[in-house]
Amino acid sequence: MCHIPVFCWITATVLEDLLETREEGDLPRTLTEMYIEFLRFQIDHTKEKYGPEKCIQYIKSLAKLAFEQLQKGNLIFYEKDLRGSGIDVSEASVYSGVFTEIFKAERRWKQKDKVFCFIHLSVHEFLAALHVHLTFINSGINLLEEEQQTTSNKPDPAGFYQKAVDEALQSPNGHLDLFLRFLLGLSLPTNQNLLPGLLTQTESSSQTNQKTVEYIKEKIRKNVSVERSINLFHCLNELNDVSLVEEIQRSLRSGRLFRHELSPAQWSALVVILLSSGEDLDVFDLKKYSASEEALLRLLPVVKASKKVV
Repeated sequence: MCHIPVFCWITATVLEDLLETREEGDLPRTLTEMYIEFLRFQIDHTKEKYGPEKCIQYIKSLAKLAFEQLQKGNLIFYEKDLRGSGIDVSEASVYSGVFTEIFKAERRWKQKDKVFCFIHLSVHEFLAALHVHLTFINSGINLLEEEQQTTSNKPDPAGFYQKAVDEALQSPNGHLDLFLRFLLGLSLPTNQNLLPGLLTQTESSSQTNQKTVEYIKEKIRKNVSVERSINLFHCLNELNDVSLVEEIQRSLRSGRLFRHELSPAQWSALVVILLSSGEDLDVFDLKKYSASEEALLRLLPVVKASKKVV
């Protein structure tokens, strides 16, 4: 993400605001925290003109649009798409005018109608996750189910998040990877507290979070693709669980890592550590870890990210 200009700009915007306006408090440590802070910044800078309720209404409408278009695989929308999501086309310019750093409208060459888009796919996926989260919390409806229906029984948060994990893993092109990270991050009460006007604090228990963590770990152990495993590790980070990564880090420091055959989960954790550390990526010494064909396949994302491999 740090190589994406828009994300760097979002990060700079958030950090500048936090450092100028808050005397204490932790800085964002996860992707979800960063985007929640970015959304709060946008709301704070527009509510004086339009009022907090109107700003929240705009955000919810954009979130609904984001999810519906993500489901269709659309990154660019037209007026008919806005109408389909319940957005008054006559107010579309207000949306893009109010939240110019989230949603924009423009006319393409030789086209009469305006086209609309979010400033970046990550913003699109964050708002889509926000809509799914709000819908489940407020009505008990899981929008990821093919047949959505309300239930008289108490909603099952653990089942809701497990279904989201399954949907993301079944995506043929990984288009729900970021969406999943955001959705899981929004489940934490600490993140919900950051946007009290928009996110109602849920009764999400530590037991629910632990069930979700264990479900994700089980998926990693089942030898899913390296790319999907990496995203699942990012999901664990959004849930503040870094136990698998810490296990590999301890083994690396002690020199015990390759005394025994690594499990798929351990290989994936090693890849995450190497990619996030940034070390040895100018010249990556594969033999330092293992010279086997399996090691090459498992460490392929690191190999691809390195300038030279020896």
